[in-house]
Formats: sequence, structure tokens, C-alpha cells
Amino acid sequence: MLKVLWLSFVLSAICFAATPPSETDDAARIIEAALQPSPLENNLHHLTDEIGGRVPGTPAMQHAVEWGVKALTVAGADSVHAEGFVIPNSWSEGATEMTVNAFYEVGDAKVGGLLPTIFRAHAVSVAWAPALAPAKHVPVVDVGSGTPADFAKAGDISGKVLLVHSVVLKTWDDLFAEYSKAPPVIDAAVKGKAKAIAFIATREHDILYRHTNSAEGEIDRIPQVLVAREDGERIGRLLASGHPVWVDLSIPNNIGGPIKSANVIAEIKGSEKPDEFVILGAHLDSWELGTGALDNGCNAALVVDALRAIKASGLKPRRSIRFILFSGEEEGLLGSRAYAIAHRPELDKAAGVIIYDSGTGKTTGFSDGGRNDVLDTAKRLTAPLQQFGLTTVKTDMESGTDHFDFMLEGVPTFVADQEEANYMENYHAVSDTYDKVDFVQLKKNVAEAAEFSFALANLPEKIGPRFTRSQIEQSLRETHGDEMLKSSGMWDAWESGRLGRQK
Repeated sequence: MLKVLWLSFVLSAICFAATPPSETDDAARIIEAALQPSPLENNLHHLTDEIGGRVPGTPAMQHAVEWGVKALTVAGADSVHAEGFVIPNSWSEGATEMTVNAFYEVGDAKVGGLLPTIFRAHAVSVAWAPALAPAKHVPVVDVGSGTPADFAKAGDISGKVLLVHSVVLKTWDDLFAEYSKAPPVIDAAVKGKAKAIAFIATREHDILYRHTNSAEGEIDRIPQVLVAREDGERIGRLLASGHPVWVDLSIPNNIGGPIKSANVIAEIKGSEKPDEFVILGAHLDSWELGTGALDNGCNAALVVDALRAIKASGLKPRRSIRFILFSGEEEGLLGSRAYAIAHRPELDKAAGVIIYDSGTGKTTGFSDGGRNDVLDTAKRLTAPLQQFGLTTVKTDMESGTDHFDFMLEGVPTFVADQEEANYMENYHAVSDTYDKVDFVQLKKNVAEAAEFSFALANLPEKIGPRFTRSQIEQSLRETHGDEMLKSSGMWDAWESGRLGRQK
């Protein structure tokens, strides 16, 4: 994510000064309502501590959908409903086991023969990866960070478990690199007929987490595990010192056919242009090792509380505002894609999409999906949020969360850019729990989301038109979004018309 600052303090002050008095008054009323005491903490406690991790196809996910319907109704929505869609495969992890075997010699004199080194590695399966029947004494080969040169150095990988190294996760760029480096490693492993891949975790202190390298909910091509950093590096050191290493590995994943999931949609009806709409959204699903508090329960609760704040302010927007809790985000943005496709005939009426999906770090600004035409107005509408430290609007095109398909459909999109705070270490991890949530900051984020979504919905005219396919492609090239799609393996889908606006 390019951290380019497009809005200086001076320009922000000018934009704020140019804001019509009615906009300023409305913003103040909504911010005041948002900062009042609310059921925010109780809502998130119920979603995380009581319901827990929420993988589509599980009872917990169904309970989360029911939670969303009830919470949005209580918050004062004019209407609430769930919209179903289909995910191609169900998946859950069995009892993954990984035992490491090596031998060493006693002393420099190398007398006494070989002694065994045996230890149990902490490991979990990568999500939506295939199962592996129990396999004994499988040789391990170190392929470094998985570059072509590393694979060439490793030699024959057929029938072996590949150990792939990583760096400790600290920044957003580190996180994006973790995702982008996996596909070519998988390609090389499949081509070389490897048995499985063991990715070393990017977190320290034995923290395990869940990722998927599946793009559209499909079952991946090769078994994969994520091994605790300390165990993975120990294996690497054993190999580097000349000790052959073998593993006994079992990955008994449970894989099934298509499953149904659902998005939850609430609405405040517009007073003048009810057929036009703004979307404020966050994803409701999560991985199940933790309870999905930072990713993304806190922001599901934010969406609910933003609705409550707008209703409590007594203000009515010109356009409708849809508050959407998407499902299937972790499996490849499946819920938001299903919604964008199902509602494609009405996307000409969409006046903006706002997405929160980065924990409870301070919001520093928004990325507007490569739209220079909406930049000045977006700066003006967010000027009242400078009091919270939100000072930038930038023209990046980003992927990785639920704005993506709307952006490629030509709708103006705004993704909240947030500070890392405690998000990185806990991302998708066993440690992603309720106690990690910064509720003081979350309330400020609620105020920002409520103010900006209301302001977009209340403009006399939409902030910008829906872009044509050619305009979207021009933005992709100008912002290097085409490189983003190519690196993530989605460019062919875009070029063929399987992805994004059709014309």
C-alpha cells in the first residue's frame, strides 16, 4: 500500500473553510452522536467471546449472520435482510501433526555413533489447502525464501516437504509481501512434484495463524502448513549444519462440496433519492484460531454503531445508506463479489462504497480507488475528521478487502487507511481476541465512518459517476493497479471480462 500524502494541513484547512455550513453542522451532530455511550462493546463481546471464530459453512458463521440481523435492527435500520450466496467448497482443519526427525554426532571426535533429534513442531494447515494422508519419514529440503535461484540451488524437490523462510511481520508491506510471494512458490512446488510446503510463520513467540492462498474459494493444488517460527528456523539450522531432516506429517483436512453463506444488509432509506445509495461495509467472517476481534469483528461492530449514530442524530440523508456485513471475505472476497455481481444492474446508482478492515488502529485517511475526479470533494467531506488525525485522501488502487469488486465495477470506493497499532502480530492469529481491541479509538473510527458515509449520501449530486471499463483500465495503468492484478494472478480474469465491469 503506497503511503503517499495527498493532503497537507494547509490544503485541508482550505477545504474545511470551503465546506458549506450545513455540511459542517451535520458533521458535528453525527460525530457527537457517534461518541455517545452505545452497545458497541457488548455487541463485539457477543460476536467474539460468545460466537467466536466465524468460518463460512460453520454454525458460528450462521450465528454471526443472526447476530448481524438483530444488531442492525436494534440499531434502528429501516430494513434488514440477509442475502445468500454460494461458496464452491467447504473446508475445516483436522488434527494437523508434524514431527521432525534428525540425527547428530556426539563431540568433535565423532565417536559414539548417531543420536536422534526428535521434536513435535507446532503447525497448522493453510486454509483451503488439500488434505495429506499420514506420511512417514518424508525428507525436508530448504528452499530459502522461494525464489527461482533458491529452487535451483535446492535441486530435486520431488516427494519432499519444502521449508520456506520468511521475515518477521512489522508493516503493511510485509503483510502484502507474505501473500504475494506464496503463489510462485506453490507453482514451483507443484511443477517439481513436491509432497507439501511448510511456510515459516512471520510471527514470533510460537504464534500461529491462518492464511489461504486460494483466490476464489477453490481447493488449492498442494498440501501446505504454516509452522511456528521457532520450530521452522530450528529445522533450517539443522539442515544448514548438514543434518538430513525428515518429518512425519499428517494434514487431515475436511473438505466438502458447495456451501451457502450470507451477507447481512441493513438500510436507512434516503429522503430525496432513495434509489441511489452509499455502502458502508466490513466483513463479518473470520478465521477460527482466535475469535476474529481485530479482523474484523471490531469493524462489523463499527458498521452497526455507525447506523445507530446516524439515526440518533435525527438527520436523514438524501440518498439511502446500506450497511453491509460481508461474508466469505477471507476466502477471496466472495461475499462482496457476489453482492456486486447480483446488484450490477443498479450500480449506476451507487454513490460510493466505504470499507473498514484494519483493526482499531487510528484512521489516517482513505484511498479512493484511483479516482482523481472525486479527490477534492472527498477531502472536503472528510475535513471535519481532522480532529481525529484523519488528514489524507489519496488516489491509490488497492486490493485485499471488500471494496475491490466495486472498484473494478467503476463505483467510487474509499478504503480506510489505518495505523498498524497491534494489528500485525495478531492478524488471523490465535491471539486475535476481544482484549486486543482499543475501544477508545474504535469509537473515533465509528464517528469517522458515520460522518463520511452520511456526507457522501447527502451531497446534492453523487460524488462521481460510475466509471466505464475503459476508464477503470486507465486508472489501473495510471496507479500501477495493473501490476497489482498481475502479481496476484487476476490480470487474465480482468482482460477476459470475468472480473470487473463488462463494458
